[in-house]
Amino acid sequence: MAQTSELQPFREAIVCTYPELSAAQFRLQNTGWDSIAVEVDDRLIFRFPRHETAKKALERETSLLRVIRPAVTMRVPEPVLHAGPPFFSCHVKIEGEHLVPDVYAGLSDSDRETLAADLAQFYAELHALNAEQMRAAGAGPIRAWVEPEEMLRRIWPILPAEYRTEIERTVMSWQELPPDPHGETYGFFDGHGWNMAFDRARNKLNGIYDFGDSGFGSLHQEFIYSNFISRDLTIRICRAYERLTNRNLDRERIELMSTVLRISELAELHDDPRHGKNMLGYLLGWLESRNSI
Repeated sequence: MAQTSELQPFREAIVCTYPELSAAQFRLQNTGWDSIAVEVDDRLIFRFPRHETAKKALERETSLLRVIRPAVTMRVPEPVLHAGPPFFSCHVKIEGEHLVPDVYAGLSDSDRETLAADLAQFYAELHALNAEQMRAAGAGPIRAWVEPEEMLRRIWPILPAEYRTEIERTVMSWQELPPDPHGETYGFFDGHGWNMAFDRARNKLNGIYDFGDSGFGSLHQEFIYSNFISRDLTIRICRAYERLTNRNLDRERIELMSTVLRISELAELHDDPRHGKNMLGYLLGWLESRNSI
């Protein structure tokens, strides 16, 4: 009953623009920080930004996807904007489930190689896009991580004492990294499994979505997010990308930045009652897995 009342204003806005959906099934998909998403007939996704910043981000993402879509083999969303009021977007849903670690663990070696090759091709095609064209479409620098000293200050009260020396060394090593040998590129920079539509029946990646965090960043950073799925997948993506582009990737840099990402995310959400504990778990789990290699 609660979801029905929450849905009502969004349903009315959608049906006003798409009267043919008046008899459709509506489902509140999520209530994210920036937007509210509504799924219709398991076929269409409507996004309603919560505030002006989210509205501008949705406009920017739509502009970027107009350039990206014809340039990549991977399927990506094709949103249509409606000025409203209320302002919202609509796109056809890319069928598939999140690619989570348990799903990846069940894949055969052949399916893992195919998945890595598809993702490597996606990254290679993105990185080949013209930088000036992407800036004209609205691309800017990706969001910076928390400053090193601030990272440590925020997480110290909740970080188990036995991890502190390792964390300090990691942050110091990150500060001492030389510039990325491949410079900066336009990229996705959000390639974890929650932004992927994976077909479990065919063990095939159907598409990638949520380009809100895309932008210009160091090339190596593109390859750290797949570690949320599996370190094995990241290794395979790197090998396939190197074959496609003739660029050599520094595995130690990727490993280090993967750790710093988790430290930064914990620093951002350390006092969040909903997400802080999860971020700490992700960091400690990653450290344990890294130490067991």
